[in-house]
Amino acid sequence: MSTERITHLIGGTPWTGVSERTSKVYNPATGEATGELDLASAATVDEAVKVAHDASRAWGRTSLTKRAQVLFAFRELLNERKEKIAALITAEHGKVLSDALGEVTRGLEVVEFACGIPHLMKGGFSENVSTNVDVYSIRQPLGAVAVISPFNFPAMVPLWFVPIAVACGNSVVIKPSEKDPSAVNAVAALWKEAGLPDGVMNVVHGDKEAVDRLLEHPDIKAVSFVGSTPIARYVYETGTAHGKRVQALGGAKNHMVVLPDADLDLAADAAVNAGFGSAGERCMAISALIAVEPVADDLIEKIRTRMATLKTGDGTRGCDMGPLVTGAHRDKVVGYVEAGVTEGAELAVDGREGPFDGGDDGFWLGPTLFDKVTPDMSIYTDEIFGPVLSVVRVPSYDAALDLVNSNPYGNGTAIFTNDGGAARRYQTEVEVGMVGVNVPIPVPMAYYSFGGWKNSLFGDTHAHGAEGVHFFTRGKVITSRWLDPSHGGLNLGFPTHD
Repeated sequence: MSTERITHLIGGTPWTGVSERTSKVYNPATGEATGELDLASAATVDEAVKVAHDASRAWGRTSLTKRAQVLFAFRELLNERKEKIAALITAEHGKVLSDALGEVTRGLEVVEFACGIPHLMKGGFSENVSTNVDVYSIRQPLGAVAVISPFNFPAMVPLWFVPIAVACGNSVVIKPSEKDPSAVNAVAALWKEAGLPDGVMNVVHGDKEAVDRLLEHPDIKAVSFVGSTPIARYVYETGTAHGKRVQALGGAKNHMVVLPDADLDLAADAAVNAGFGSAGERCMAISALIAVEPVADDLIEKIRTRMATLKTGDGTRGCDMGPLVTGAHRDKVVGYVEAGVTEGAELAVDGREGPFDGGDDGFWLGPTLFDKVTPDMSIYTDEIFGPVLSVVRVPSYDAALDLVNSNPYGNGTAIFTNDGGAARRYQTEVEVGMVGVNVPIPVPMAYYSFGGWKNSLFGDTHAHGAEGVHFFTRGKVITSRWLDPSHGGLNLGFPTHD
């Protein structure tokens, strides 16, 4: 089977150079190589950054009205082509088509938020702070910025950052994951079709060499990153050492606390949905279920019953859960399952054996459930990033809260209860950036901001929402005094904006 060449998009056109290094892109449901990806050298990154830097000057001076028109056109194109983007995601990531379509739809919400950029960029004004002196504030773009995105959301995570960066007047160089690069290329083509000037949106594919050059390049003014905590820390420390503004979103160990008064059917549905959706390859996946006794036995039985109905297989065949993204990652997650057994956890549901509705060489692991997990076990301490749900039994609300707050991660958490007082206490006391009350995956809407606490975020600014606009702009304050008014002449035509 021949493989397709996948290459960079620089200045609005596919790169025509010859890459010294390439990597294969696979269909996780079959194990077959479907693409040959060019990996950028430092010189190729420099080429993309120069194009972006040059384009940022004119784009940053483009009117807010014109920018908003491009954003609206892009929104319509993305909505029109979302099924095609979803199919690319399924083909390279493995998640089922419905999940891939949901990913694109959530990214669309950020595009729609960015369409309001004329309002979002409004500054403040204070008249006559001193005699005939006015003071006002404005926000201006940074220039060329970089986005480094992960494999688990090849469309949504780029859409968290790029629309806001572009709307604010910046140009972008994005390096997507080398595991599933085609969705970003397809989205970049839509930007061009929407009328975005060439050079404002650029794609370079690569590995650590490309990342390091983006972090070091003097013309990259800011870096947005989503990935594992060790790499997020590295990106933050390296980028800031080179004078850049950095928002680096890291890993997670998300806890779902179930109190004795909770609706256990609702909680069981939520645990299965949040634990096994997208094969657990979500930074907001629930991987630790904290059962406050005496509910554990009943809750686990309800979860087991629901897990028995799940179908794991090729994402194009109407399955509930697809494969893991690569064979190496599947093997790593299986290693955690084996470690959990060795360390003494009770394997309530073993997802290693299938059956799987897909190719014999696909990267398969079915939903897996552990009971009687303790906080010293690796299946609890580590971010597994796979379809493995661990149940930890605790005697009280206070014990559950202490367990969550002592964890080094602070990305997302949820509490299931019918007690409003307990829920309000939890949302106040828990040391986590995003909290769900009877909502298992509390990803905020686009006009709020996404991000965690502790080792789940490096930097001071969360993604999208008002914080995203502030990240991609810098403030300026002007103090002015004008002695005489000027006259603009006569023009009886209807006023318009350009």
